[in-house]
Amino acid sequence: LKKIPPGSDVMQAGSSVIKSVVVVRDLGVFLDAQLSMREHISRTAQVCFYHLRRLRSIRQLLGRDVTLKLVVALVFSRLDYCNAVLAGLPAVTLAPLQRVLHAAARLVNGLRPHDHITSALKELHWLPIAQRIDYKLCLLVHKSVIGIAPAYLTNLLTAVADVPSRFALRDASNGNFVVPRTRLKLGDRAFSVAAPLAWNRLPTELKTSRSTAVFKRGLKTFLFRIAYNN
Repeated sequence: LKKIPPGSDVMQAGSSVIKSVVVVRDLGVFLDAQLSMREHISRTAQVCFYHLRRLRSIRQLLGRDVTLKLVVALVFSRLDYCNAVLAGLPAVTLAPLQRVLHAAARLVNGLRPHDHITSALKELHWLPIAQRIDYKLCLLVHKSVIGIAPAYLTNLLTAVADVPSRFALRDASNGNFVVPRTRLKLGDRAFSVAAPLAWNRLPTELKTSRSTAVFKRGLKTFLFRIAYNN
């Protein structure tokens, strides 16, 4: 076998030579070497804007209701896909996805590029990107609570009530989860940290709901009020 020189961008594993890359794709999510998620966000925004441009060309033929359904099917399905991996990212990094949301609202409501967008988002009852991420995190925790989430997610969560030294605290009776301490900012984005943080902010009556349908309605209402200060 040919010897791999030190500092090369390839590595040898047995008889196989593997070349390093900056970005890899796993289950439709683009992961870069720094886990900044910028590549994934950029590509998602590009695909979403492509579909919005196509819909804009036939907007007058479709009408508002059909346009709304197509935006949900073609754009929101991509905005919300695996968006829990974007937890903890700064607003400036999520900005391209928020611009997609604004463009979609303008398309559905027939607004001009510089028209005020907040009222349109509220009328459509669309959550901003940051709250959409929190929605996904909390929904996954809820499914863990009622026992229908995958074990690999459930095993990352520890209820305060299950910690012997803390079961008598108010956090335990409120249905909260332990938030692990991390040494690096990157660690705060892990599901085991970001999910309990989002969950613990919910009202107690919402956290104790066993009905997924009721929980989803209440969760969206709660996050909507936070997003738009209602």
